[in-house]
Amino acid sequence: MKTRFTEAFGVELPITQGGMQWVGRAELVAAVANASCLGFLTALTQPTPEALTAEIARTKEMTDKPFGVNLTILPTINPPPYAEYRQAIIESGVKAVETAGYNPKEHIPDFHAEGVKVLHKATSVRHALSAQRAGVDAISIDGFECAGHPGEDDVPGLVLIPVAANALEIPIIASGGFADGRGLVAALALGADGVNMGTRFLCTAESPIHDRIKEQIVAQDELATELIFRQLGNTSRVARNSISTEVTEIERGGGTFDDIRELVAGARGRKVYEEGDPEAGVWSVGQVQGLIDDVPTVADLVARITEEVDSIVASRLPATLATA
Repeated sequence: MKTRFTEAFGVELPITQGGMQWVGRAELVAAVANASCLGFLTALTQPTPEALTAEIARTKEMTDKPFGVNLTILPTINPPPYAEYRQAIIESGVKAVETAGYNPKEHIPDFHAEGVKVLHKATSVRHALSAQRAGVDAISIDGFECAGHPGEDDVPGLVLIPVAANALEIPIIASGGFADGRGLVAALALGADGVNMGTRFLCTAESPIHDRIKEQIVAQDELATELIFRQLGNTSRVARNSISTEVTEIERGGGTFDDIRELVAGARGRKVYEEGDPEAGVWSVGQVQGLIDDVPTVADLVARITEEVDSIVASRLPATLATA
């Protein structure tokens, strides 16, 4: 299954597992790599650059196939030592990086000097174009359906993907709402060069989160998400629970970030994944959970997706077109 993305990043299948805080660890990333897709460790899940180096080494013990590292560049008063994380990635021999958040332009020269390809996540075409001008090698374009931060434009993938494909010259990965072969075929038809799956990989056997959270994802439908931080201009899609509902009510009542700070603390979200209490804090999940009804191994999931693609391309589309 060759696309511009697979050829540029040296993988067999046009499927990525994007970086997810507390989730992008060696067990999941190695399983994704062994399934011939491109998985990303999450750099800032590791408390130090030295810990990231150790996690990269641990991943290499589990796979001899390519994988990458996500480096999310956040606006914060006390930023992490990004240059040190960058150097840890380079010195570990990783050849693919997924950047997110702020424009990665200050990091690109060092990555490119060592042959590291950069895939940048964007939620709008204007930001994607800015990243393309900065020199990234590919764009992961996030539609409104996605978990985490969908931006502030509320444009779903069915529109955003072809608009981005028309505007950009570099390969595009479609992100937000993808879980199966139907989605991959649709994304390719819309002009993308592959798909990114977060929530779907979150709900696999190798995903390092508590089984009760995986069961919760299977049980929930596409309506069971909440958009928080809307009034703060930093929208985030999370699972609907008592905490996220309280946050949205406070925001609608004119509350400030200080009024919700304790409710949305990252430590509480980490507790959800580690202890399995879906009400312990806010945690990211996409609308695509409505398409998830099992917890397969990564290998079984990817095999199923490729079989669905083959079936659609070999039989369903030709039969439909012949009928038309």
